[in-house]
Amino acid sequence: MAPTFPPPATTDRSLRPFDIGVIDTMVGFPQDPAALYRQIRASLRDKESRDEFVMPAAYMFHDVPASHLADDVDPVALVLGEMDRHGVEIALISLSANTEAAERALTEHPGRFVGSWSCDPNRGMEGIRTLVRVHEKWGVRAVSLFPHGVLPQVAIDAPQMYPIYAKCVELGIPVFVTVGIAGPRVPSMVQHVELVDRVMYDFPELVFVMRHGAEPWTDLAVKLMIKWPNLYYSTSAFSPRYYPADIIDYANTRGADRILYGGYFPMGLSLDRIMTELAQLPLKEDVWPKFLRENAARVLGLAEKN
Repeated sequence: MAPTFPPPATTDRSLRPFDIGVIDTMVGFPQDPAALYRQIRASLRDKESRDEFVMPAAYMFHDVPASHLADDVDPVALVLGEMDRHGVEIALISLSANTEAAERALTEHPGRFVGSWSCDPNRGMEGIRTLVRVHEKWGVRAVSLFPHGVLPQVAIDAPQMYPIYAKCVELGIPVFVTVGIAGPRVPSMVQHVELVDRVMYDFPELVFVMRHGAEPWTDLAVKLMIKWPNLYYSTSAFSPRYYPADIIDYANTRGADRILYGGYFPMGLSLDRIMTELAQLPLKEDVWPKFLRENAARVLGLAEKN
């Protein structure tokens, strides 16, 4: 059974190992998994994934935070309470998932939440026009792309992606793209890290953030970050104890300005677990502020909040 959330009012500072004002580049709101994962489920074929898993990658994520809330629990207040408990000052949230809660969070707490928009490249210009409307209305700070999660799948360097990349450059916002082997049991080659190389060549002004691990090609991800000045990496969807060694080594050396903290609450990990493990991460002292706040502030255009 998934654990229940602590009361939102809890602000025990012992649960806050960092006094940095963390910017989390991947936070969601509790919602019905059937709605959240409807699109990716259409691609699943094995019986276990389709009929038994609460989330498509449940074989990797144990103790997933509760998805269903009591009728009297406000998802925005709950997430804000968890952020307060753990020293998360600002969260990047998706307007494409649990839209009502996300819109209310941005309206009622503009200093705590910033919005992103997930684009389906299969929608062509209709999708681009929607992105522009959302950007004008909500001031979204980023675009998210899930090459393995749309139907049909669209590779990182596919022609359908290029109008989205061009629009991100025009709007001056970064794109967060899932790279590496997909968690759900679907094909993954559309997310091979080598595909990023061509995109960075064709769009040198594009700020591109690799999301969800890049495994097993993390060494290549590091080499490409060394090569391309606008290429970054977010630690989203990984418990800190499983952060790839290549990424930790890079953050502690020449990559201190390229690695962004990203959680996965409540989709797969609790902030309790993330922050407990994060405190044990072998990062150099001067890397922590960059990793937990400064890099994300710069990429998301929040530098004035530093």
